[in-house]
Amino acid sequence: MKKLDWYIIKKYWGSFFFTALIFTLISLAIDFTEKAEKFVEASKTISVGQILIQYHLNYIPFINGLLWPLFSLIGVIFFTSRLAYNSEIIAILNAGVSFRRLLRPYLLAASVLTILHLLANHFIIPLANKPKLEFEQVYIKKSDAKTSGSNTHFFIAPDTKIYLKNYSVSDSLGYTFRLEQFKGTTLIYMLKAAFIEYNNDSLKSWKVKDYETRTYIDNQEHVEVFADKEKDTVLNMVPADFEFYSKQKDLLTTPQLQALIDKERSRGLNPVQAYLSELYRRTADPFTIIILTIIGVAVAARKVRGGMGLHLAIGMSIGAIFVFISKFSVVFSRLPNFPSMIGIWIPNLIFLFVAYRLVKRAQQ
Repeated sequence: MKKLDWYIIKKYWGSFFFTALIFTLISLAIDFTEKAEKFVEASKTISVGQILIQYHLNYIPFINGLLWPLFSLIGVIFFTSRLAYNSEIIAILNAGVSFRRLLRPYLLAASVLTILHLLANHFIIPLANKPKLEFEQVYIKKSDAKTSGSNTHFFIAPDTKIYLKNYSVSDSLGYTFRLEQFKGTTLIYMLKAAFIEYNNDSLKSWKVKDYETRTYIDNQEHVEVFADKEKDTVLNMVPADFEFYSKQKDLLTTPQLQALIDKERSRGLNPVQAYLSELYRRTADPFTIIILTIIGVAVAARKVRGGMGLHLAIGMSIGAIFVFISKFSVVFSRLPNFPSMIGIWIPNLIFLFVAYRLVKRAQQ
């Protein structure tokens, strides 16, 4: 590490965190303005300190998690353009330092930020999202955080499959239930019930009401109907299997999210594409910092008429295009027959090619 490396790294980090501070304050001010009436209503039941801690404090990791790549681009262009305007870049290159060598401290500083962003995306931000979203559900949106699934199919054992048309979160009551048991690929038993209710015990027992059973032996069907009757039965499922939280993917750390995906796969379900997209996004976004850093250096290192203003305009345009492509790629990543990982990494792959072309041009 040379003095030049430390000089650039300090400049990078200083510009980056200054940009993050300014944009965070602006975002907090805008968010507060939009929700001011809700905060006033909330202050009637909880203290201002609780509002600041539960919502605003946890809003900071959320907004920074979204914008850190753009902060890196703006920060790099901001101080590199100043270096170019003061002819420092020209002096460095004239001293025999190649453009690739000049990129080294930028990449080192960007790599540290990438690691921090990875840790935040996978662990810190989901933990911060939970109290923030709970506050929003109670005081801002004032809606139930839980929603119930409909037309749910999954396996509760390798040879046992269930179906539930609707489930009510409020009274733990399911409607139009069906249980099917197989021997190989042959159906041997079916239980159908108009209603099913959880007994709320440690045995995972359920009460089926107004039910009928069908047994298949030697191609013969034996039907028994128990109208207006009920019975208890133990099933390997709980109400949580039919309850979903709005923005649930934002509340789970990566190990928890992976466990949820594995659970769905073990039950014969394809993981929800939104969960897979979120899992891959948490890794793809931090690496955007490195790519946008390279682009920022390639754009701002050249001394041009217009100086920093032109460089910042170009940088903001690149950032806007990147955000547009990122949002567009999320749609592809959630298509049933489209690989989620490829969809999420499309913006990075496109801008990696752009970075390569800009660096080749800058070296000339």
